[in-house]
Amino acid sequence: MTLALPAGPAPAPRRQLFVGTALIGLAGTALIGGMLAVWLLQRQQVVDAGARFPEKFIIPEVATNVMLMTIYALCLFAQWAVYSAHRQDRTHTGAALGLVFVLGLAFINAQAFVYSQMGMVLAESGYATLFYALTGVMIAMVIIGLIFTAVTAFRALGGRDWQLELVSAHALYWYFAAAAYSAVWFVVYVTK
Repeated sequence: MTLALPAGPAPAPRRQLFVGTALIGLAGTALIGGMLAVWLLQRQQVVDAGARFPEKFIIPEVATNVMLMTIYALCLFAQWAVYSAHRQDRTHTGAALGLVFVLGLAFINAQAFVYSQMGMVLAESGYATLFYALTGVMIAMVIIGLIFTAVTAFRALGGRDWQLELVSAHALYWYFAAAAYSAVWFVVYVTK
């Protein structure tokens, strides 16, 4: 007869991917916040001089509002992917991630429409440069999110084990992108 203690509890999961995504979200928040601060400073200087800030450019507001609704819907589908992955439902996880990808492409398409309708040249004015810098960073964030979505889909749907942490980190990234675009939308497209 041997006396042995029972096995200890399993170690808590290390959530490096989720924490890393949160840190990337914080860095992105600092980036967008800094860019918006420069935008607001430039806007205040132009308004104090008695001029109109978006000089002669007309912003198509319907497209920008559709972009806002699109990125919020995208967050809803990212959360659906988390819910489905938690339940180990491959069909719904795949459908949710597919819809996230399609809505990300729709967001980029709407921003391209805004660019084409405004018809600004990049170095034409300080407004154009700031506008393209801010919206270009948002497009880059959405492209990174699309790559994240594709990797998440391949890992979650093709693997033998469920990648719940990966799908959760994916949703967290899209929440960050939605919050960042909400700030950009309000400052750049609404307050003008």
